[in-house]
Amino acid sequence: MNIKYIDIHGHINFPEYDTDREEVIKRAQEAEVGMITVGVGQKSSEKAVQLAETHENIWAIVGIHPVDTNKENAHLEFESVKGLARHPKVVAIGECGLDYFHSKPEDMARQRELFLRHIELANEAGKPLMLHVRNGKSTISNSNNAYQEAIILLKKHAKVQANFHFFAGTLQDSKNIVEMGNTMSFTGVLTFARNYDEVIRNTPLENIMSETDCPFVAPAPYRGKRNEPSYVMEVTKKIAEIRGESLNNVSGQIMENTRRMFSLPASF
Repeated sequence: MNIKYIDIHGHINFPEYDTDREEVIKRAQEAEVGMITVGVGQKSSEKAVQLAETHENIWAIVGIHPVDTNKENAHLEFESVKGLARHPKVVAIGECGLDYFHSKPEDMARQRELFLRHIELANEAGKPLMLHVRNGKSTISNSNNAYQEAIILLKKHAKVQANFHFFAGTLQDSKNIVEMGNTMSFTGVLTFARNYDEVIRNTPLENIMSETDCPFVAPAPYRGKRNEPSYVMEVTKKIAEIRGESLNNVSGQIMENTRRMFSLPASF
């Protein structure tokens, strides 16, 4: 099967697809879209692996979402996720990181602790990190700047690369990420908001990837509908338009970036 586009971060393992998951996967295949399915806890990580095992062009990522770090059993779930980390179709550890948008100081401390455990697991498994990073409502105080803190922690502890999923940082954040040799991925938000045009124009294409974060944030012209992996082509088209480059060049480079980051076979 020829793959032209890649959704590096989606959640077809979520209940939103329980009634028509195979139809969604078939539409992606027909659109020449491959996908990486991301876990946010024990059950969704197990489901991601199961989907990857039973479909040729689906890969999995396993981890605990930072918002769920505050659950009483978060550390127990993490121990279960650790057992999935070396599965041959698990290509990264995550989605993990720091989400300070609604967090109290004690929540932030727990998030940092579990984030460091994910980094340690990724180092041990030799697989990259899939990061969820979201600043607090105000970044006047550095204590609310999740991007700055995540970058510091990665520099100090990570021995593997990382992708900043659903990038929503500043131009300076993007430059810091590039300097570390890491990447960032963008969603359908690009198709209806201009917040990140400057970042996309000024970031090397080698450090950019595409995603849907489905079932959330469907791109134009599908806004208001449930998102799905086949829609990632709209994200790729918009990246090409913003950069003033050909779609073939952008889609080809994003595919190469994905193969390099996640050690996918050349045939994928």
